[in-house]
Amino acid sequence: METTKTRKNPARFGRYIGYGIGAVGLDLSYGLFYSYLSKYLTDVLLMPAAFLLILTPIARIWDGINDPMMGVIVDHTKTRMGKYRPWILIGTSCNAVILAMMFTNPGISIGSVWMYVYVAVMYIMWGMTNTMADIPYWSMVPSFTNDPNERSIVSTIARTFSGIGQGIITIFTPYALVLLGTGLTDEERQVSAQGFSRWAIICAVLLVMFAVICVSVTKERHVIYNNDKFSFKKVFEVVRSNDQLVVFMIFAMLSNAGWYLTSGVGAYYFDNVEGDITKQSTFATFGAVGSFLGLFVIPLMSKKYTRRTIYRFCLIIVIIGYIAMTICGPILHNMLLLSLAYIIASIGIASMFVNQTVMLADIVDYGEYKTGKRSESTTFAMKGFLQKMAYTIQTIVMFSGFGISGYDGNTQVQTPFAETTISVMTFVVPPILVLISFLVFSKKYKLYGALSEKVLAFVNARDEKIGNTEDM
Repeated sequence: METTKTRKNPARFGRYIGYGIGAVGLDLSYGLFYSYLSKYLTDVLLMPAAFLLILTPIARIWDGINDPMMGVIVDHTKTRMGKYRPWILIGTSCNAVILAMMFTNPGISIGSVWMYVYVAVMYIMWGMTNTMADIPYWSMVPSFTNDPNERSIVSTIARTFSGIGQGIITIFTPYALVLLGTGLTDEERQVSAQGFSRWAIICAVLLVMFAVICVSVTKERHVIYNNDKFSFKKVFEVVRSNDQLVVFMIFAMLSNAGWYLTSGVGAYYFDNVEGDITKQSTFATFGAVGSFLGLFVIPLMSKKYTRRTIYRFCLIIVIIGYIAMTICGPILHNMLLLSLAYIIASIGIASMFVNQTVMLADIVDYGEYKTGKRSESTTFAMKGFLQKMAYTIQTIVMFSGFGISGYDGNTQVQTPFAETTISVMTFVVPPILVLISFLVFSKKYKLYGALSEKVLAFVNARDEKIGNTEDM
């Protein structure tokens, strides 16, 4: 079996580790943007919720054009370095520059029109440059192997390192903002412009460094080049003809939006409700433990259960964890119990993300099985787009809640109504979204059992025909 061959080939396993290292840098940028940008904009740049509610949908409209276009560009790339690796280097380098600029005020007056223009441009540019790196990175998964079990191994390794990147952000950012920040004018404030800027620059440097390591040690195989000319009609056809891709986008977007809400509003909960943003580090540390444990769910359960059953189990674990967090956090205000409950939710979240990565690789094969054309990067572009759409749901819920509750970024102490709203957005809304995701997946996702076996047989037959074989 493929899994056995991987164990006998240390060099190939080493390439998988090198591939995973690239995810650390991507998630440093990704986590800082999605988890702390709103805090920076509302509490440091003092931007109103209404502006962010307008900006986010506009950015998504452009993403709807840019993401599939980038996917097609990657699908048509053919260089001495391969199909994916050049774009990983280009994308991470550009994204690192934008990340540092995004969290750094170049001297523009707060509240001026130019500040709004600057933020809007950086916001959209971050999405574009993240797409340049993210699409080719995750598109590489199907190129490593056709074997479903080994794909699970590759995806688990990548998600493990992705979790490390997220862990660095969630655990160290609260302390970094305090330790790297200077010139605070209000003793009650725990975040500052200097802290955000310096931490973003550090993350930007690490992003490039990890990308170089990833590109240096990985090897692209099972690569199918697409020579068709680009057109949005063809992009639309890829999505339209792959019904399981559409279903995946819906249920993954909903579940991801739930987790993004907790990671995004969490900074507000610990800063404004609990009164100490550094408590988020303790909370995140327990979450990291749960994320690590979650990586063992698939290997342990796959011996006895199907991937479909495992994924449904993961979502149920997430919901149970959130119910426990709601009781232990906003109701009991017990930090230890809240953190322990977060371990439960994080086990489900980590295994959920690994499952989603493997599913998308399977969906690439399914698309080729149905249409006869393989479109890895175009398909994986939908992953990046759905993540941004999930962030849009997070933003709409978050800033609508801030607007309704009267959240004031000028002060750490909020009204009881604002504190309750923050708590509800952090712990109550997410499991509702996950529950809806569970129902959509259970009713509409069909890529398992006999259909999955047919797709695998088709792909293996294609590889034998064109001479793509595994290296021993």
